[in-house]
Amino acid sequence: MTIPAPAVADHSGTPAPKDPETPETVGRSPGQLMWLRFRRDRTGMASAAIVLFFLMVAALAPVISTIYGKDPYTLYGQDVPGLLNEYGYPVLPNGGISSEFWFGIEPNLGRDVFMQLVYGIRTSLLIAAAATVLVTAIGIVMGIVAGYAGGRTDYAIGRLIDITLSFPATLFIIAFMPVVENIFVSPDEETPVWLRAVTLIIMLTAFQWAGIARILRGQVLSLREREFVEAARVTGASPARIVFKELLPNLWTPILIQATLLLPALVTAEAALSFLGVGMIEPIPDWGRMFLRGTQVYQNDITYLMFPGIALVIFVIAFNLLGDSVRDAFDPKIKR
Repeated sequence: MTIPAPAVADHSGTPAPKDPETPETVGRSPGQLMWLRFRRDRTGMASAAIVLFFLMVAALAPVISTIYGKDPYTLYGQDVPGLLNEYGYPVLPNGGISSEFWFGIEPNLGRDVFMQLVYGIRTSLLIAAAATVLVTAIGIVMGIVAGYAGGRTDYAIGRLIDITLSFPATLFIIAFMPVVENIFVSPDEETPVWLRAVTLIIMLTAFQWAGIARILRGQVLSLREREFVEAARVTGASPARIVFKELLPNLWTPILIQATLLLPALVTAEAALSFLGVGMIEPIPDWGRMFLRGTQVYQNDITYLMFPGIALVIFVIAFNLLGDSVRDAFDPKIKR
């Protein structure tokens, strides 16, 4: 048998190159392998860059407003003569785009479209992120309890999941929002912004947790019969220890994937509810309300409709592609 010679350094002292047949995955942790696969995915890296850009814009909205010198609330078109014509539309072409107003101004009210868009990202992401955290937490608890406990507990939670999934979420949220507000706000008072935001988060959570709970329940049903779980039971481990030490570490992959795919869906849902009139209220900037306003003025100012539409499409596509790339990085056997 021929023994390969060890790598030696050349005359310059540089070590000889490694054997090209040596696998790069030797000695790497699962996290390192996931990152290596994700880094090689050009689509995933590009999507991550776009998503990171949107997140930074949302986080730095006040800074951007300070640098830009405008805010999303001032009625510039009404305060400065010559920006709007007698019909309330921008005098300059393309929605009033200029060096002073980068994306133009809003018809009639005359607010800055760029700042409306920037703060609209902030509003949608804050509501969607809060709902995603609550949905994921409730889904984890319900899915693990149903899958691990089994029996009547599994049956009761399973039927609750089926009932929740059977509801037309958008229709019920539209119906419930006025009811909730009438309970806490008298007819002669204006609805507080915080109440509308909290109500939206609760409603979105109530109708979205069942999907991730069903997925995790199925995962737990298959994991609880595995050898390592049986070994933990034999050694006298408590149910809490089995859940947190044996089951939960094996569920982080589907949890992360589902959360990554859920966030853009909730951003779209929040925008849709605002478009239908039950989302965030004036004067809080919101993408959905920008869509609604754009559909009312598109015949005379199509530019105003384009900016929120393009931004929302790019964000949702990038986040969905990022979710697919994360899924493929965790489990390379899955193909798009």
